[in-house]
Amino acid sequence: MRDPLFDSKATKQTVSITLNSDLYAKAKAAGINTSRVAEEALASKYAELSREVLLAELRQDLAAVESYAEEHGSFADLVRKHYARDDESGR
Repeated sequence: MRDPLFDSKATKQTVSITLNSDLYAKAKAAGINTSRVAEEALASKYAELSREVLLAELRQDLAAVESYAEEHGSFADLVRKHYARDDESGR
């Protein structure tokens, strides 16, 4: 099971953000909870950035594995050779 990206039960913190005054007034008149919308948008953007970082790390790690395999052979081939030797020796 994956760990959550952030603690959804953490205490709320008052922050100051700058918004278009007309948009804010219309959103408020429409009953939109701007704090909730901002939190959801931040969570979505943070998740997106976290995915990008993870994908970059995975690409780097896969490149390292491929480089190692090119130089030393693949781990799967090593295991096959090991067990082939065991089979030949009767173990």
